[in-house]
Amino acid sequence: MTGAAPTPRIDPLEAPYEPGIETLLSKWMPPGSPMEPLRLFRTLAVHDELAGRMRPLGGGILGHGRIAPREREIVIHRMCARTGAEYEWGVHVIAYGKPLGLTDAQIAATVTSDADDPAWSDADRLLIRLVDELHDTCTITPSLWSSLAERYRNDQLLELLIAAGWYRLLAGVILGIGIELEPWAARFPGR
Repeated sequence: MTGAAPTPRIDPLEAPYEPGIETLLSKWMPPGSPMEPLRLFRTLAVHDELAGRMRPLGGGILGHGRIAPREREIVIHRMCARTGAEYEWGVHVIAYGKPLGLTDAQIAATVTSDADDPAWSDADRLLIRLVDELHDTCTITPSLWSSLAERYRNDQLLELLIAAGWYRLLAGVILGIGIELEPWAARFPGR
């Protein structure tokens, strides 16, 4: 989590967009959004076929989940923080985290603390531990799995793993490309 502003290695597409790209970008953004498509989406659109294949999974994680949206966002925020993906963390803070009721202390704790932070409930701590173990070891200890399995069904456990993995993948893309931060998005604490 360095303080240096990223320099894009692949520039995002700029308007006016070709009709096919316009259609693709409109699918990535919420219906009727007055905002310009995100830099991430405009960069992915450089490879429109790949971007078109990525969108259904990303949209499915965000819009058709079997876990509570607040829990999903804890996983996303933590994975983005652990990987240093300030871009995606900041977008999710504004678009999802705050609207879903994550407190300022919880949002900051996704970046600055561990699962023992007093901002977290016992249930939230399981999610922080899940992301930390996946990030650090790409596996989950039997004791944590057992605790998670007491709280979540198998389909929900799969969704938690896939959400964490999806945002780890996006972090690699974002950091590898050097996507510039959105000017309206949140910044990591202390910036």
